[in-house]
Amino acid sequence: MPAFIKYIRSSEDLDSVFTGSFDRPYIVLKHSISCGISADILHQLTGLVDYEINVIVVQTERSLSDEVADRTGHRHQSPQVFVLADGKSVYHATHYGIDPDAVNLNLQVNKTSLQPARRLA
Repeated sequence: MPAFIKYIRSSEDLDSVFTGSFDRPYIVLKHSISCGISADILHQLTGLVDYEINVIVVQTERSLSDEVADRTGHRHQSPQVFVLADGKSVYHATHYGIDPDAVNLNLQVNKTSLQPARRLA
């Protein structure tokens, strides 16, 4: 199943992603519609990551991009990807440092760590 792209267009959308990351990991991609590298990374992610990708288009949503920088402590770059879990960035990379396999690995590791603890009988 291919990735599903959801655009973040408001502070409420962004709050929902950070809050939701306490239940499951989220991917956030800061994407530039005028950058060839960003287009290539988006293509790679949608082809190799079977998960929802929350996209912030930096040209139209710069304030949201800046808010991500404030919340994660990583200065703005584009393209830039984050895997969020427990309200914080557990994976971050930019440009051709973005590795879809590393994104998948961090999704799997953090899905497991967010599961409720099982009781031993």
